[in-house]
Amino acid sequence: MICALGAAVCFGTASVLQAVAARAAAEPGSDAGVDPALLLRALRQWRYVAGLALDGCGFVLQIIALRSLPIYAVGAALAASLAVTAVVAARLLGVRLSGVEWGAVGVVCAGLGMLGLSSGGEGHGTGSAALAWSMLGIALGILLIGAAAGRLPERPRALVLGLGAGCGFGVVEVTVRLIDDVSPAALLAEPAAYALLLGGGSAFLLLTSALQRGSVTTATAGMVLGETIGPALVGVVWLGDRTREGLEWVAVAGFVVAVAGALALARFGEAPADAGASADDAAERDHCEK
Repeated sequence: MICALGAAVCFGTASVLQAVAARAAAEPGSDAGVDPALLLRALRQWRYVAGLALDGCGFVLQIIALRSLPIYAVGAALAASLAVTAVVAARLLGVRLSGVEWGAVGVVCAGLGMLGLSSGGEGHGTGSAALAWSMLGIALGILLIGAAAGRLPERPRALVLGLGAGCGFGVVEVTVRLIDDVSPAALLAEPAAYALLLGGGSAFLLLTSALQRGSVTTATAGMVLGETIGPALVGVVWLGDRTREGLEWVAVAGFVVAVAGALALARFGEAPADAGASADDAAERDHCEK
């Protein structure tokens, strides 16, 4: 669980850096759904690169966690990265959190505590070849749906992009469990490996576009739902994830509480770019005065 929480800290901090960079890289008047050029422009921003480095650390911790915990526990912990983002934004960017939002941070922590107490080890199911091919098909579908999302109005577009990003991250969560042999020859013949790469890449692309193109709250809510509920069901139904004896209700309650708290913090799917810009301006003025 420590690795899962560490991944949440990395992802939550990274989103603060990446959000400011994504807004700075946006071209005025552009409203396309998925814009690969936006990602390339964002990569020129140091904050985005630093965020990617944190994402890389978080991904390693996520893989370790998925190898020892049920998917439902790891998914809820990753959704809790929104609580981390809220706290980091409050500290570094001076964003004000309401009493309700501070309460939501506490709710997320309580839900994760319940999951930590009740979750068992990872399931021993290895899945089938059909499940691996299904993950690859879902990853392809996510990319196609994201490409078509630009034709939708703003609110449904943000929801579709966010949900697609969440499903892409969910594909990563599932496929990590499906890959047993990591030798080069085995990976080349493993559809789950291609699903992992395509799902993760599509998720990053859709999420970057969603944060820049539409309602942050809507997009993030869709992402939280996509990366938690579906993968958790796959883990329980197909991969044998279970709870500790007699604590099933605690696990279910903890999962619901943690996800609900994350949804309450959905606006922190993106740190306010204006706050980041104001902080930079203030620092620059201080430097000039000195």
